[in-house]
Amino acid sequence: MPMKLPAFLSRRRFRPSLWPTLGLLLLVAVTVALGNWQRQRAHDKQLLREQYEAASHAPPVELDADQTVAADPGKLRFRSVRARGVYDAAHQVLIDNRVHAGRAGFDVVAPLKLEGPLYVLIDRGWVAQGASRAALPQVPAPAGPIVVEGRINLPPARYLELGADSNAGPLRENLDIARIAASSGLPLLPFIVEQTQDTGDGLVRDRPAPDFGIEQHKSYMVQWYSLAALGVVLWLALNWRTDKGDGAASR
Repeated sequence: MPMKLPAFLSRRRFRPSLWPTLGLLLLVAVTVALGNWQRQRAHDKQLLREQYEAASHAPPVELDADQTVAADPGKLRFRSVRARGVYDAAHQVLIDNRVHAGRAGFDVVAPLKLEGPLYVLIDRGWVAQGASRAALPQVPAPAGPIVVEGRINLPPARYLELGADSNAGPLRENLDIARIAASSGLPLLPFIVEQTQDTGDGLVRDRPAPDFGIEQHKSYMVQWYSLAALGVVLWLALNWRTDKGDGAASR
């Protein structure tokens, strides 16, 4: 016959010991904090996705002599934009290690001088790597006044560098606006414009909607909370001890 729960509990006492309890408290504190962090990340990414969806239906921003967008570029992230100016072809750079459709290549980024003292970096598109990395692809920027259509975006604030990224030269490991501004001496706006219109230059401008990774953050959140709950369950189960004192007294 299965042992009834009251009889089972009558022979045991809940006696948690110090060190396992302290270990549990540390485990719960860490895992709950990590779960809360992932929950906040999911919330932030959800807000970013809502911003993207709202921006996709907003009218284009005219980026010319009026530079008020520079005051808070984060609010205009993903907005469509028309930028009027002239390319500074001498300071065009190639961003290395960009992959499209399984092929290695480069993002072509050139500064556009606006109708005023400032410049903005234009991500003109992607070009495939040639047969040898020693021969970089030649994709000259259009000459003369031009109107670029695209969307405003912000490059990553943090990135992984595989080696020392030179502050000069046409080949860059990462799109770092501050470094490009320092090496070129140009007053650059704190965002980039990802060109979307085709100008017949052979560059690839396949720019799908960003994957914000919201579900991934939620999955990590559940895993951390589950680990905290599992720790509590194991702590409870392992601290119900047989009451040996009562057994000895009955003999």
